[in-house]
Amino acid sequence: MPRKIFRRQLWTWIIGLVPLVAFAFATTLNAAEPLGLKTVRHPKDNAPTPEKIQLGKQLYFDPRLSRDSTISCASCHDPQKGFSNGEQFATGVRGQVGGRNSPTVINAAFNRFQFWDGRAGSLEEQALGPIQNPIEMDMTLDEVVERLNAIEGYRRQFQKVFGSDVTPENIGRAIAAYERTILSGDAPYDRYKDGDESALSEAAERGMKLFFGKANCSACHAGANFTDNAFHNIGVGMDRDEPDHGRFSISSLGGDTGSFKTPTLREIARTGPYMHDGSLKTLEEVVAYYSRGGNPNPYLDEELFPLNLTAEQQQDLVTFLKEGLSSENYPNHQPPELP
Repeated sequence: MPRKIFRRQLWTWIIGLVPLVAFAFATTLNAAEPLGLKTVRHPKDNAPTPEKIQLGKQLYFDPRLSRDSTISCASCHDPQKGFSNGEQFATGVRGQVGGRNSPTVINAAFNRFQFWDGRAGSLEEQALGPIQNPIEMDMTLDEVVERLNAIEGYRRQFQKVFGSDVTPENIGRAIAAYERTILSGDAPYDRYKDGDESALSEAAERGMKLFFGKANCSACHAGANFTDNAFHNIGVGMDRDEPDHGRFSISSLGGDTGSFKTPTLREIARTGPYMHDGSLKTLEEVVAYYSRGGNPNPYLDEELFPLNLTAEQQQDLVTFLKEGLSSENYPNHQPPELP
């Protein structure tokens, strides 16, 4: 083939490839959410792009955002551990241990509030909290901005994505854009609801009926993400001398005493230990706790009462939680190469 004709054909092939590549990026950003989930909504001032998501992923996994470069977001929200940390409490710089369990990041895109007590109203706001927490990452925003601006690879990416050097606001936007890609759906429960009656085992199907019936789980764990995005006192820790006041510390409303945000139950089998204080190690313990009606206290939610489930019913409920809400397409993200 004459060289000139070959070059023309090669160029035609490359030009034809460009729309396909653009379509691939658009599909990645706008692909339908996993079966069973609603559409992820993005803030008007933080529309996602491939470059922004990749930058946010790097920041999420980078321990240099902490004082001694030992703790990253992924240290307490590890993909290998259900985007939690597998421990009762979170551990930060210098081995400091917090007082609450690390909530999963899975499907946090659908949360109305972030943190157990709801003190952040968006993922952008939440992303900056641990960086400044003296127990977690122990940095000021000015310090982390200075450190990241000194890394050429980061400064170049921020310029490309945001048109400026590193700023606190854009650190939060980048991490939030990445966190909105951490989604889990398409679980056996979703396929069952979609018409595949073989998706659940007989035990899981019995557990599902209990979940939405006698066990009353769906009173709070409702909707596509299995959370009402509200705060409830379920009695956990209220039998201690100095219980965690939870949402009350933010709202100052007496009725919020000891109340904590309802977590998603998606991928719940991966995210133990459970409750805001990590006090229950297994789902079997969790179901038994609810079956007996929680710990009585003056602020106990009205949806908590003795269920008196049999041993078989408790096991069926656990089977539904483990089997029915665990996806084969779990977002097992791997750490990226850092600049």
